Amino acid sequence: MISSLYDEKTFYSQFLTDLDQCQNEVIIESPFITSARMKTLWPTLRRLYVRGVKIYIMTRDPNEHSGGYETQSEAEIQALETVGIQVFVCTGNHHRKLAIIDRSILWEGSLNILSQIHSREIMRRFEGGGYAIDMFNFLHFGRYI
Repeated sequence: MISSLYDEKTFYSQFLTDLDQCQNEVIIESPFITSARMKTLWPTLRRLYVRGVKIYIMTRDPNEHSGGYETQSEAEIQALETVGIQVFVCTGNHHRKLAIIDRSILWEGSLNILSQIHSREIMRRFEGGGYAIDMFNFLHFGRYI
C-alpha cells in the first residue's frame, strides 16, 4: 500500500495522471461543481468516456447551492449527462470529497475535486491495500454502480 499527501497545488497533476491511466471506472464525489474547474477536467473526462471508462459523479443537488453556484452546477450536470456520464444528485447537505479509480486508488480529503479554485486543501491518495474497495463497500456504492 502506498499513501501520499497532496495539497491544492499538487493534487490535480497526480489526479489527472491517475485518470489518464484509468482502465475501467472512475467515481468522483464532489459536493460542488464549477464551470472554471470543469474546464480543466473536461478534456480528460471526454477521453475516458471515449475509451469506454465508466464515469460516475456524485454531487449536491444544485437547489442546495446559492450565490450563482446553482446555475453553474446545473449547467455542468446537464453537460456531463449529455455526453453519457452518470450523475447522482444527492440531497441533505452532501459534503463528501473523494474519488475511486478502478477500485484500486482512493483519494479522500477536503478538496472539492470538481470545483476547487482558491481554497487551501489537503487530499490523501491510497494505492493498493484494499482501501478503495473498503470505501466503495462502506458507502454501499454497489447498490448504484
